[in-house]
Amino acid sequence: ILTILGNSAVLATAVKRSSLLKSPELLTVNLAVADIGMAISMYPLAIASAWNHAWLGGDASCVYYALMGFLFGVCSMMTLCAMAVIRFLVTNSSKSNSNKITKNTVRVLITFIWLYSLLWAILPLVGWGYYGPEPFGISCTIAWSKFHNSSNGFSFILSMFLLCTVLPALTIVACYLGIAWKVHKAYQEIQNTDRIPNAAKLEKKLTLMAVLISVGFLSSWTPYAAASFWSIFNSSDSLQPIVTLLPCLFAKSSTAYNPFIYYIFSKTFRREIKQLQCCCGWQVHFFSTNNSAENPVSMMWSG
Repeated sequence: ILTILGNSAVLATAVKRSSLLKSPELLTVNLAVADIGMAISMYPLAIASAWNHAWLGGDASCVYYALMGFLFGVCSMMTLCAMAVIRFLVTNSSKSNSNKITKNTVRVLITFIWLYSLLWAILPLVGWGYYGPEPFGISCTIAWSKFHNSSNGFSFILSMFLLCTVLPALTIVACYLGIAWKVHKAYQEIQNTDRIPNAAKLEKKLTLMAVLISVGFLSSWTPYAAASFWSIFNSSDSLQPIVTLLPCLFAKSSTAYNPFIYYIFSKTFRREIKQLQCCCGWQVHFFSTNNSAENPVSMMWSG
């Protein structure tokens, strides 16, 4: 519910501001599409299976669920990687060079991200790697347990970990470390913090928001990746069902965090959300930070 409502609000805001969206913001929209796609295509089936205490639908639905999870998961990871690279390029380039990152360039990048993700999701269907049920039996993913005795599966999982997890994660960390160093040096050159340009403050806020989005995603998926990697070299029976279930649920929660981060750090997003509330017929009251009774500010939104 949080994933669908939050990311729907992000998409509604993006549609409303489509003419004002900057090039990097298209990647934020793409991330919301991947998150809401995962929630709609996967979560209802997993919830129904949990209530049933067993997987519903047989092998076909298992393959479908695993494919959707892999597709949207890789898409989210690569989108975060692209966001980090673009933020690094914008931060370390002059204004004239940063303007070269046009909307068409980002659209081409997003198209590549989806094709790349789709390629990896299809590979198990054509014989490189496998899809199968999770050890706890109420969801499906890549069949990790088959990889410790299968050279085909083993080569797939190592390639996937390297190209879809390790390299993107290292790229994200390297880019944000580079940005942090650049911002640190820039602030050192300005002795009086009151004279820091508004553009620099905005850049710092945008970078912090992007870092939190990446940290939230990586933190959510790291326990699941660790449990999955363990099952490559050991029998799945060596882990209790609860040990594999909790990381899986925690990983799925990654789709719900981003709208809250946008709401905290983006005044524009907060304003648009309040206007969406207006359209839905909700009432929102605002009062000025000045508590004086002589100068109250009150605004009421009614649909």
